[in-house]
Amino acid sequence: MFIILVYDVNEKRVNKVLKTCRKYLNWVQNSVLEGDISDANLKKLKIELSHIINKKEDSVIFYLLRTTKYSKREIMGLEKGGENMFI
Repeated sequence: MFIILVYDVNEKRVNKVLKTCRKYLNWVQNSVLEGDISDANLKKLKIELSHIINKKEDSVIFYLLRTTKYSKREIMGLEKGGENMFI
């Protein structure tokens, strides 16, 4: 499946969250990652993040897409991240 992950976490945990997410996904821009991921790896990612974030302060949102067939990505302004991926 293809996912878009967006996070808003305390500054103290940003680096740990980003490092963990980059093991599974491609960095797009500040606090946004995307990529294809298996169900098993998505479960691993969620478990790892649950050990890092503070659920009373932080937020992580997963947008789950079964297919990218009908999706399109448009960028306005500076393109960040290292991957040229379409969603």
